[in-house]
Amino acid sequence: MKLIASLAHKKYRDELGLFVAESTKLVLDLLAGGMHCVLLAATKEWLSGHVGLSADETVEVTESELGKVSSQKTPQGVLALFRKPQQAYAFETLQHTLCLALDDVQDPGNLGTIIRVADWFGIRDVFCSLHTADVYGVKTVQSTMGALARVRVHYVDLPDFLACCRESHMPVYGTFMDGDNLYADDTLESRGVIVMGNEGNGISPEVERMVSERLLIPSYPPGEPTSESLNVGVATAVVCAEFRRRQQKTGRG
Repeated sequence: MKLIASLAHKKYRDELGLFVAESTKLVLDLLAGGMHCVLLAATKEWLSGHVGLSADETVEVTESELGKVSSQKTPQGVLALFRKPQQAYAFETLQHTLCLALDDVQDPGNLGTIIRVADWFGIRDVFCSLHTADVYGVKTVQSTMGALARVRVHYVDLPDFLACCRESHMPVYGTFMDGDNLYADDTLESRGVIVMGNEGNGISPEVERMVSERLLIPSYPPGEPTSESLNVGVATAVVCAEFRRRQQKTGRG
C-alpha cells in the first residue's frame, strides 16, 4: 500500500516507471489494450466477477484497505499498477498521419480529454511539451477513460520537434485569434501536426514560430459578443472534427 501511495508523486512514477489506474472500465480497457499490469488489487467480489486477467501479481483486499489508498470518493473495488509504456515514433511514419502537439497544457482534466479526443478521431500520437501536465498522474489517467491504451503520448522539446516536422515537409497547424477561418481554409491536409496551446497563454512565441498554418475557430454569429475563448479540450475536438470531416468528404486517407 505504501508503494501505491508513493505513486501520487511524479518523482516516484518516473523513478519506478509505474502509474495507478482505478475503476472497472479503466482497468479493463488498459488490460485489453495490452498494457503491462504489475499489480492488481481488488476485492473478493470484484475478482470473482473478473477472472483470467493478466497481471504479474493479484492481491485480494478489503474495501476498507482499498479506500485508504484510493483517490476516488467511491472506489469500485479495484486498483491496478501498470508499467509506463516505452513510446517511440519515426518521422517517416508521422509524415503520413495526423497528430497533436500540446504546448504546456496544464490541467490534468484537459489533457485527459484531449487524449480521449485523439482516440475518438483516430489520432495515435500526441506530442507534449516538457512542461505539459504528466499524463500518468492519477487525475489524467482517470480522465482518459482508457484512451491511454490506444494513444501514444510523447514528451519532447516541442520547438525542436516541430522544427524537424517542418524540415520533413509536414504542415504544422496552430489555433490563433488572428488565424484563417477553419471552415473556409482550403489548405487543410489529412496529415500534419495540430498544435494546441496553454489554457491561459495560448501557443508560446517559440512554438508559434514553427507554425506554418494559422487557424481560427470562428464564433457564431460573426461579430456578436461571446465568450473570450474555448476550453482547450473543446477547441481540440472542434479542430480534429473538421480535419476528419474534410478527409471523409474528399476520400483522402
